[in-house]
Amino acid sequence: MKTPFSISKEMRDEMIIAIQDYFAAERQEELGNLEAGFILDFFMLEIAPTFYNQGVRDAHQFLSEKLEDVFELEKVKK
Repeated sequence: MKTPFSISKEMRDEMIIAIQDYFAAERQEELGNLEAGFILDFFMLEIAPTFYNQGVRDAHQFLSEKLEDVFELEKVKK
């Protein structure tokens, strides 16, 4: 399964450990690396794009507002 995002092996390993820690603490379940990796792949494929796209929209809105501020610096010809 090809995810729409690429992350470094180090970041993937950290995320897998975080998933394993979460399941151990919250659900008292032990997950192996393979199972935690499948969960990570699912989130990256199905859920992460929603948050990524919201971040793009938020960045667009922020930059648009800042670019409008640039026009306030415009000099008026006399």
